[in-house]
Amino acid sequence: MSRSEPFAPWQCPLCGARLSGDSVLKCEKSHCFDRAKEGYWHLLPVQSMRTKAPGDSKEMVAARRAFLNAGYYGIFGKALGELCVEYGVPAAPDAPLHLLDAGCGEGWYDRCIAQKFAETGRPLQLAGFDIAKPAVRLAAKALPTAQYAVASSFGQPVRTGWADLLLNCFSPFAQEEFLRVLRPGGRMIYVVPGAEHLYQMKAVLYEKPYKNPVQEIAYEGFKAIGEWEVAGRITVPHGQLEALFAMTPYYWKTPRGGAERLAALPELETEISFRFLVFEKL
Repeated sequence: MSRSEPFAPWQCPLCGARLSGDSVLKCEKSHCFDRAKEGYWHLLPVQSMRTKAPGDSKEMVAARRAFLNAGYYGIFGKALGELCVEYGVPAAPDAPLHLLDAGCGEGWYDRCIAQKFAETGRPLQLAGFDIAKPAVRLAAKALPTAQYAVASSFGQPVRTGWADLLLNCFSPFAQEEFLRVLRPGGRMIYVVPGAEHLYQMKAVLYEKPYKNPVQEIAYEGFKAIGEWEVAGRITVPHGQLEALFAMTPYYWKTPRGGAERLAALPELETEISFRFLVFEKL
């Protein structure tokens, strides 16, 4: 393989055959998928959709985009880009790195990675998917050099063994599918919250705030090869607190009183911390 190899990460979500094409993806069994005007493909079969519009709403995606674009998680984006450059090893010396973002959201993480690869001059083929169409729409518009699809982590329309490096940031851990789409010796960066992440927010939301568990988990088919953590403090103004809150799992399980206390704050200063767990496929 070389730097000019075709960028073809997808497989048919209906029959599993390789998809090829530009604006229209087509498999050998003539299943076709048109590219949306924003530049993404919808590869989530209707029978796999539990609701008409799965995933985050348009409003939640827009709020998260505004929060991330404001730079509050800058230390996260910087560390992620550096780790992808360090641990991303292509299948051949002159080949582009095949990077797959499983649960890409609106693509902010991917833009951080793409910028770092551009700075280092390393070739990159970046593909990402998310179950939320509003998020994928924004991701595709913001990073047209990547390929994006609406899809589920538990039925990934990605060719077996395509990925050199798989990224999973705060998304469902689909172990069997991760093992399938990674090539032998491929690597995975799994990002989870650090122990103190958003602790001061939880002190407002709950009477008894708690730290996030720090666990060392072994995943069958993978070996751990590295772990990194970055931490800092941010001050979030009132106008961005709802967006930050909606990005967390606490949004769905916090009693009304806690949410009202958070909404009443003029600003919030809180710890942020992220753990980057790096694995290699056996």
